[in-house]
Amino acid sequence: MHNGSGGAPPTGAPSLMAELIHEIPDPFAGPDGALYLVRIVAAERPDGTWAAWIEFHAGGGPIRRTERETSQSNRNAVVYWAAGLEPIYLEGAFARSFVEL
Repeated sequence: MHNGSGGAPPTGAPSLMAELIHEIPDPFAGPDGALYLVRIVAAERPDGTWAAWIEFHAGGGPIRRTERETSQSNRNAVVYWAAGLEPIYLEGAFARSFVEL
């Protein structure tokens, strides 16, 4: 299911459909001073495993996204992983992220 979360996965498999897994309830304050809505997005791969990445959305501006942050055996494992992300992890993920062109 694609939810308009920013397009195809950054894992080099554009045929996979992205699915919103989790949204962090509190905005993330980026080092640029902007507040970002943080979404964890994932896609099931042909082998049945799931790849997940993080997207940072700043009010209508470009979406920053990481490469694959985790691979999990199933969707429930991705949900569990996403629910445990701490602010310090998001800081590192933001530093790894890039603006999608």
